Amino acid sequence: MQLFDSESPQKSEAEKKAILAKVKMPEDWKMALAEELTSENMDKLREFLKQEYGSGKSVYPKASQMFNAFNLTPLSEVKVVILGQDPYHGPGQAMGLSFSVPKIIPKPPSLNNILKEMADDIGTVPSRHGDLTHWAQQGVLLLNTSLTVEEGIAGSHKGKGWEQFTDAVVDVVNKQTFNTVFILWGSHAKLKGKFIDTERHLILSAVHPSPLAANRGGFFGSKPFSKANEYLRQHGKSAIDWQLPQ
Repeated sequence: MQLFDSESPQKSEAEKKAILAKVKMPEDWKMALAEELTSENMDKLREFLKQEYGSGKSVYPKASQMFNAFNLTPLSEVKVVILGQDPYHGPGQAMGLSFSVPKIIPKPPSLNNILKEMADDIGTVPSRHGDLTHWAQQGVLLLNTSLTVEEGIAGSHKGKGWEQFTDAVVDVVNKQTFNTVFILWGSHAKLKGKFIDTERHLILSAVHPSPLAANRGGFFGSKPFSKANEYLRQHGKSAIDWQLPQ
């Protein structure tokens, strides 16, 4: 991955350290992603986000939760990656974890389908809430391909730089972990599969859990939760307790 365009002046080490000092995520993620976090791509993305958050538009999640997935799941603890597309774009829904909503927010249709498949797959009891923090704390990186979105406009922050950043995240997990399960739902997530060494990791892919896609077939019955746990056990790792606390 090229850090700078040939015509762009390179940053000094002091400038890079100053940028990294402001990034709020665990040190192992920060060091692994240092090249991307100090890149021209991220400079442009930060400027765009500064304008968006400062313009009076409603942007989700709130800035303090943007890197929630990394803060709850340090790189050293990653066992599973579940890749989504955008954060939810309704008020109060996005919390920096793909497919997750705060406990007080009704579960969106995609999440209901995920929990339905989980119940059919491994017999979990449907939870009254859709907060997936319990998964993140066990090593499930809940990552979206874009980490921000404007209220009511799906895909509104596509092409602003997040794709390059999350490509780098997937590349880091691919290279710096072993026997990780990548769960890729939908076409946007499947594009990230090009970074993943299938001899080193397991890829489980299916259509997106949104009602329109899931009801066409290919999501229900895919059994990603039992397959992920079986793979983790086979490679000497503890399984994920997918049951959400009531």
